[in-house]
Amino acid sequence: EKDGERRSRIVVSLDAGAPVTVPRSAVDYVVTEWGIATLRGKTIRGRVGELLSVAHPDCKEQLREEAGRLYGWSF
Repeated sequence: EKDGERRSRIVVSLDAGAPVTVPRSAVDYVVTEWGIATLRGKTIRGRVGELLSVAHPDCKEQLREEAGRLYGWSF
C-alpha cells in the first residue's frame, strides 16, 4: 500500500492503447510480495494460474472472475 491506497499491477487485460514494454512471451518470472510466478513454458491457462497464485489476496477473487469471463475458464 502506498498512502493508504492499494495498487495492483496484475490485471486480466490492458486497456486499448496501453503501452507494453515487454511481450508476455518474454516474461519468465513475476515477483510480488506474495511470491514468485514462474511463467516460462506455460500455456496461457498455466500463466493465469501462476499469476493468480502471487496476486494480492484481496484481488484474487476478482481476477478469477475476470479471467473466467474472458477465457471461459474456472480457477
